[in-house]
Amino acid sequence: MSAAAPTPPVTVHADPGRAPERQGEVLTEAALAFLAELHHRFTPRRDELLARRVERRAEIARTGTLDFLPETAHVREGDWRVAPAPEALRDRRVEITGPTDRKMTINALNSGARVWLADFEDASSPTWENVIGGQLNLIDAHERRIDFASPAGKRYALRPAEELATVVVRPRGWHLDERHLRVGDRPVPGALVDFGLYFFHNARRLLDAGKGPYFYLPKLESHLEARLWNDVFVFAQEYCGVPQGSVRATVLIETITAAYEMEEILYELRDHASGLNAGRWDYLFSIVKNFRDAGERFVLPDRNAVTMTAPFMRAYTELLVRTCHKRGAHAIGGMAAFIPDRRDPEANERAFAKVRADKDREARDGFDGSWVAHPDLVPVARESFDAVLGERPHQKDRLREDVRVTAADLLAVDALDARPTREGLVNAVRVGIRYIEAWLRGTGAVAIFGLMEDAATAEISRSQIWQWVDAGVVLDTGEKVTPELVRALAEEDLAGIRAELGEEAYAAGRWRQAHDLLLKVALDRDYADFLTLPAYELLD
Repeated sequence: MSAAAPTPPVTVHADPGRAPERQGEVLTEAALAFLAELHHRFTPRRDELLARRVERRAEIARTGTLDFLPETAHVREGDWRVAPAPEALRDRRVEITGPTDRKMTINALNSGARVWLADFEDASSPTWENVIGGQLNLIDAHERRIDFASPAGKRYALRPAEELATVVVRPRGWHLDERHLRVGDRPVPGALVDFGLYFFHNARRLLDAGKGPYFYLPKLESHLEARLWNDVFVFAQEYCGVPQGSVRATVLIETITAAYEMEEILYELRDHASGLNAGRWDYLFSIVKNFRDAGERFVLPDRNAVTMTAPFMRAYTELLVRTCHKRGAHAIGGMAAFIPDRRDPEANERAFAKVRADKDREARDGFDGSWVAHPDLVPVARESFDAVLGERPHQKDRLREDVRVTAADLLAVDALDARPTREGLVNAVRVGIRYIEAWLRGTGAVAIFGLMEDAATAEISRSQIWQWVDAGVVLDTGEKVTPELVRALAEEDLAGIRAELGEEAYAAGRWRQAHDLLLKVALDRDYADFLTLPAYELLD
């Protein structure tokens, strides 16, 4: 019998003259061999699942609805639970999110939150420097050799180990590739790059320290995608010689299709699952994306008018809590996008009040923890959950058997009273331009108009513009949303930015590119599934 052909190698396609500092510590020969195995074994299935997304979207366009899967009823009716949470993930009452730059790494770990979502996805622009630098920062943090000095001379260093947040890494979604790492002419999926490099370099180190390789899984659209991740985990643990079940994954339920498969997703990952998260902004984006041409019934009002008390959002979050607690998993709430302003006490208190109300509601509803985007908000969220949990690490004993959610409840978008406004359209344009410009410069989490914006909030902004144009929405001013109106608002905003910044600062940015890309993804008849796909082609 002939020997099996060797796995083709991963090759690096990045300008060696602009290589990030210490790149060789991340892209070791052994780490690249591991990525090659991941790519060889799992990228073909990833490709099949992405094709299945297209088929499912076509079915939604044809039927205008969704339902729970009849073929998996036995899973929903079965008696099973996920693996018990490891000690490091038993208490998750406050989680802070943010990118993996060096300053954020230190501040997030020191924040007092129980968990830091170290984000390679929505809060990170995937420049090569960010991809490699983020991995180095995590290695250095786990080795306790990380520090940072600001240009003003302020120094940052880690607190004692017992005071640090537990790291949970969010790799990129299945849809994104990493063009700098290739097998032949095929790029390696960004998800496998982010997961593979972190797992390879840190799994054993983390287990020796009493923790483990923990992950947040974004953008899943079906339980079959969760099954693929589970198979990745099983292989990775075997390859690296760490015990099966060492990995723990929390899945963001941030697509409308995944909301109909929560139990199935937990079931597929049951030996590695630790919870589900209510990713609210991407969830709204997913509704618009999937039902964008399904008529007036699915036209959402201004994004900031869709609160978590909307009936269809209540159905989604209450079903998530019930599902998690029924199966022994943590239910983690979403992120209030409000951020404090230390220079403006009144704005600061308004942000605190809005976050406090949001976290109070989540804690009362049965969530076991929730997200914040800024260290100053950690005490606010902790107070909300402390009031409900006390000394308990979670409230998974609250089974929420009172919750009854139907398939129709999750799609009751037309029950909203609010309608699209001109102010909402202007805000969508302004946020879109400002966020995309920052993303193209390598910054994925941006404070804009008092809110922390990331790729998810930018997606809902551009998707609403597309939907309102397609549906011919009439605004509160009597104006019809047309491509011409959107272009006029965008050009007006760009002129205002130029006047505000001055010619030199304007020229140093990427404002015209951001303006043009927003109009492309908001107005092209061929709707781009993710704005980050064409945006990635513009990254240096």
